[in-house]
Amino acid sequence: MSVKSALYVVATPIGNLNDISLRAIQLLGQVDVIAAEHVQNSMHLLSHHSIDVKNTKLMALHQHNEKNAANKILAFLTAEKSVALLTDAGTPAVSDPGAFLVQHIREQGFTIIPVPGANAAICALSAAGITNPHFLFYGFLPVKSGQRLRALTTLATLPHTLIFYEAPHRILECLTDMTAIFGVQRQLTIARELTKLFETIHTCTLDEAIVWINADANHQKGEFVLVVNGAPIEEKSHISESAQSTLKILLTELPLKQAVKLTSEISGENRNALYQFALSLKK
Repeated sequence: MSVKSALYVVATPIGNLNDISLRAIQLLGQVDVIAAEHVQNSMHLLSHHSIDVKNTKLMALHQHNEKNAANKILAFLTAEKSVALLTDAGTPAVSDPGAFLVQHIREQGFTIIPVPGANAAICALSAAGITNPHFLFYGFLPVKSGQRLRALTTLATLPHTLIFYEAPHRILECLTDMTAIFGVQRQLTIARELTKLFETIHTCTLDEAIVWINADANHQKGEFVLVVNGAPIEEKSHISESAQSTLKILLTELPLKQAVKLTSEISGENRNALYQFALSLKK
């Protein structure tokens, strides 16, 4: 049974309607209120899974009415009703409406219960084959090119995998700006129409991406997730004089590997660079 006076943040499919958890299906048949980004879209999902909502109140909550809708939902929770929040696709409050609502309801002391499920960013990342364990989810870049270029510049040197969302009518100019800031050789995975009939996942360098996008008009259609490899980490080639002195002293008393390890810990210098320097001293 659903918890009274609780707001459930329910993830819904991003394409394939079967990508929804059993818990979500059960819950949506039990709550008193469903707040949906577009009620008609959510009705299609509910009907597909034969979820009976005859006794459920359905209301709209989207980017244009979220503050007003939040007050209505607060009233339902105060009356000990349970409420489920849905967006058209994916997880509410993640590059979609819902963050203000969650914040507002939590501030009033009510329980927030996430019901996890589909997420386009994680879906794309899982298929990108990037071994770097760290990533930054940025979401949508600014619409205007100047602002977008400035945003990309702040991200250009980060070593983390970068994940962006982009709309079809901006994909070409977005890739052009990425190439200008990140460089032509940065690797990119383009994921479009994830979990849908024409799902496409393509990995290439940024300069090849523009060629690929222009090669077929269909490549510019659908919702995009762009997964960009992080900036390469440049190893230090210069070793400070203090680190050299420390290493020379330690080498007189310790084996090479131990001397290098201790020097790296003391100085903060790159261990590989210190090791190569120690080898040159030994020679």
